[in-house]
Amino acid sequence: MSLLEVHEINTYYGKIHALKSVSITVDEGEIVTLIGGNGAGKTTTLNTICGITPATSGRVMLEGRDITQTPPHEIVTLGVVHVPEGRKIFTRLTVRENLEMGAFTRRDHAMIARDMDYVFDRFPRLRERQKQLGGTLSGGEQQMLAIGRALMARPRILLLDEPSMGLAPLLVREIFNVITYLNDENGTTILLVEQNAQMALAIANRAYVLQSCYVSRAGTAQELQHDEAIIAAYLGV
Repeated sequence: MSLLEVHEINTYYGKIHALKSVSITVDEGEIVTLIGGNGAGKTTTLNTICGITPATSGRVMLEGRDITQTPPHEIVTLGVVHVPEGRKIFTRLTVRENLEMGAFTRRDHAMIARDMDYVFDRFPRLRERQKQLGGTLSGGEQQMLAIGRALMARPRILLLDEPSMGLAPLLVREIFNVITYLNDENGTTILLVEQNAQMALAIANRAYVLQSCYVSRAGTAQELQHDEAIIAAYLGV
């Protein structure tokens, strides 16, 4: 049984058919990436999984449990935690307060404190700026904060939407190093949406290609890295 199974999902924005019978699976401990052009349905897939944009038909299953119609706040408590496109941090809260918001569903105060220390150890710049307002951080620091906030919810599966967007190449490498670390060292399962297909495929186990709101290709990341059509369309060759 897969940790996450999306089966024949159809999602609409009004009359716009945003996802067309999309099916994906994510096994525990994997990094799975969704690649595709703008408007292909990648972000909508994540939003549907975490309940922000409910599916019209189909099923989202978490370890065999149907969560298709579960409210977003309850999905978080089940361990499905979303780092949205554009970071969406609380700009008028401090770094520490942002991290505390990530743990708002939890009551295990001793473990929350330990997890806070873990995030600060993983992102030393956040420790240095813990009393600073989130809106005054750089783009890279805000992305670190968004990931750190998600980690405070103790995710079973982490949904990452365009974590490299708008970042300088050096910071992109740093963020991808963090993603790899979380998977390798913590065993965190990750579903990654990323425009930088080359970097996404380099760290993923498996990949799905979304095109015109449906899955057009699927396979191991290594297979897709060497697929001529994928190379021409998404890898800039």
